[in-house]
Amino acid sequence: MNRLLGIETEYGLYVEGRGVADQVMEAVGVLRSCPFPAVKGCWDYRLEDPRRDMRGFRVEHLAVDPHDAQIEREHPISLSEREVRSDHGLANGARLYNDHAHPEYATPECRRLMDLIAYDKAGERILLACAQAYQQRINATVKLYKNNTDYHGSSYGTHESYLLRRDIPFETLASTMTPFLTTRLIYAGAGKVGVENNPNPRVPYQISQRADFYMDTMNVETLYRRPIFNTRDEPHARMHDYRRLHVICGDANMSEYATALKVGATALVLELLETGWAANLIVVDPVATAQRISRDPDGKWLVETDRGVMTAIEVQRYYLDAAAQRFAGRDAETDWVLREWETVLHLLETDPDALGDRLDWVAKRQLLSLFAEAEGVSLDDPAMIALDLAYHDVDPAEGLYYALVEQGRMQTLVSPEAVAFAMHNPPRDTRAAIRALCVQRYASQVESINWERIVLRNDDQTVRLDLSQLIGDTSDLNRRLTTAETITQFVDLLRAPHRASAPKQEEPQ
Repeated sequence: MNRLLGIETEYGLYVEGRGVADQVMEAVGVLRSCPFPAVKGCWDYRLEDPRRDMRGFRVEHLAVDPHDAQIEREHPISLSEREVRSDHGLANGARLYNDHAHPEYATPECRRLMDLIAYDKAGERILLACAQAYQQRINATVKLYKNNTDYHGSSYGTHESYLLRRDIPFETLASTMTPFLTTRLIYAGAGKVGVENNPNPRVPYQISQRADFYMDTMNVETLYRRPIFNTRDEPHARMHDYRRLHVICGDANMSEYATALKVGATALVLELLETGWAANLIVVDPVATAQRISRDPDGKWLVETDRGVMTAIEVQRYYLDAAAQRFAGRDAETDWVLREWETVLHLLETDPDALGDRLDWVAKRQLLSLFAEAEGVSLDDPAMIALDLAYHDVDPAEGLYYALVEQGRMQTLVSPEAVAFAMHNPPRDTRAAIRALCVQRYASQVESINWERIVLRNDDQTVRLDLSQLIGDTSDLNRRLTTAETITQFVDLLRAPHRASAPKQEEPQ
C-alpha cells in the first residue's frame, strides 16, 4: 500500500460475577496478566494530543459519554492514570493498553496489507492469552469480544490509521473521504441484531454495529458525539509533512477479507488524493444516510447526493473506477484490492448471500437466520444478542466466526504460521522493528517509548532516538540493527548518516 497503516481495536470484556463498576479494574487485570515480553509503564504521552484538530485549532476538552462519566463519579478508581492505562510496548512493535475499561491492541506500523491482517489477528491471540492468564488467576470466566457494542448503549471503537501527505488541502481530504466512508459499510459492516439508538422503525438486523453511534459528520471526538470523518491531527511523523487519517467510523471485523478490503480500498482512495484527484460528489446528511443504509432491510441502500439519488454501490463504484483507471496493474496487492472491490460490489448488487464466506454482516446474518428458523423466533429475539456476541468471541475454541473458519465456510488470507510469527516479531520493513528491538534487547534501558520516539538510558547517558522521519521501507536499516552487539552499536547504526533508509526514503504516492 506504500504508506504506514495500522489498526487499533478496543475489545469488549466480560468477567464472570463482575459488574460495570468493576470494568476498569478488570481491564487492568487482563493487561497486567500479559505473558509476553514487554516494556511496561513507560509509554510517552507527551507527543500525543487528541484535542488537536486538522482544521487548525485545538478544542478545549473532549466530550465524554454521560453514562461513563456517571459510573466514574460513583465508582472512583484509586490508581493513577498511568496505572489505569497499563501500557505495554510489545516485542512485535505493537502497543497494548487500557482505553476506558476496554483492553486495546494497536498493531505495529505496517506497509503491506497482508502484514496488517496478520498483526491484527495476532492482537486477538495476544489478548486471548492475557485473558486466559487472568482467568486462571481469579478462577472466573473471562471473555473477550472483537465487536463494537455491549448492547447496553455503549460503543467502543476499531480505529484505522493511514499516513498521508499534509499538502492535500483539508477541505479536499474531508470532502473526498466523507462520501466514501459513509457508504463503505456495505462491505465493511460487522452486522448487528437490532437497533440501540432511535429504534423506530424496528429493524431486526442491520449491517453495521458502529452506525447506531454516529452523531456528527465531522469532528475531533472519539468517545462521544462520534463522527464519520474524524479530524484528529496526530501524525506520529513529521508534523510539517504528514497527516494521519484517523478513521473511527468502522466496525470491528472478524473476517480477514473484510478487513483487507476496507483498509485496501481506503488506502487507494488516499492514493487518488495524492495524485491530485478529488471526488466531485456530496452526500446530503451523511449521518442519517449511513444509519439508513445500515438499517435498510431491503438492501436498496439509497443515498441522496448533489447529483440526485444514488445507491451506496454506485457511490463506491465511483471511487473504484477512478482507482482502477490510475492504479490497475501497478502491483499484486493493488490488483487484489481492485479485483475484490469490483467482485464484492457486483455481488452486493446481484447476489449478496454469495458473500457469506467473505463479509461479516452476511455471514452472521446467515448463521442467525438458520438458528431463528430452527427455533421459530425473530432475528431480534433477545437470544440472538448472545449469538451475535458469540460470533465475535476471539477464542477459536468457542467463537462462532472461528467455527465457520474451521468448517471452511470463511475465506482467510493469512496462514496460522504468519499470525504466530506476528505475535512475537515485528514487520521487517517498517520503523516498528526498531521499537521491537529495543523491547527485545534493551528493555531494562528503555526510559520511555512511543510511536515516534524512544529514550534509552545508556550508562550515564540518555539517548533519544527519533523515528518520526522513518516512514518508508526500513528493511536495510532493520537488518543492520540486528547485527548490533551492544546498545552503543545499535544507537550508532541508527544514527549513522550513511544508513540505507535515508536516501531511499519513500513518500506515500
